[in-house]
Amino acid sequence: MRKGEATRERILESAFELASTEGLAGLSIGRLAERNGMSKSGLFAHFGSKEGLQLDVLELATARFRERVFTPALRADRGEPRVRALFTHWLDWIDDQSNPGGCMLTAAAIELDDQPGPARDMLVDVQRQWSETLARAVRIAIEERHFRADVDPALFAFQLYGIVLGYHHARRLLRDPRARRRARDAFEAVIENARPARRVRTT
Repeated sequence: MRKGEATRERILESAFELASTEGLAGLSIGRLAERNGMSKSGLFAHFGSKEGLQLDVLELATARFRERVFTPALRADRGEPRVRALFTHWLDWIDDQSNPGGCMLTAAAIELDDQPGPARDMLVDVQRQWSETLARAVRIAIEERHFRADVDPALFAFQLYGIVLGYHHARRLLRDPRARRRARDAFEAVIENARPARRVRTT
């Protein structure tokens, strides 16, 4: 790896940590230059602007999310097991010690929801892709006959999002020790509702 690339990666790591706890608004060329022992002009040369820095941090967060949530879930069997794996790895991502402020993508969604611009546009695209990934996993579960044919994949994905957002709030803000158990209970209720009705044997 070239020196310039190594320096850029080091800056991005520092920016990721800062944004995780203080939000994208907390990123500034001057502050990061000070944290990394660089001049403002030297750091500016790597990103061009605060907006460029925000986009690169969001791209890094997205890449790590895929690496730690989506990719390992693909090792699970198709259908319900994979839906379960996606959900479990998603909760693990929020609890990951490398994310001191929790899921940056979730925090950024709240921070940027009313702030038009390239960072918001990127985040909207990432969130929509993830919702479609969840819905696709549900459609596969329907094909495998783990879920009923009339289950709405988009609604299922919406419900999972709601559970995870609630978990993030209870875990990070409220420090509720029961948060994970309640998230899993809520998930199991959604799963149970999606399964085919059990046939009752008659004699």
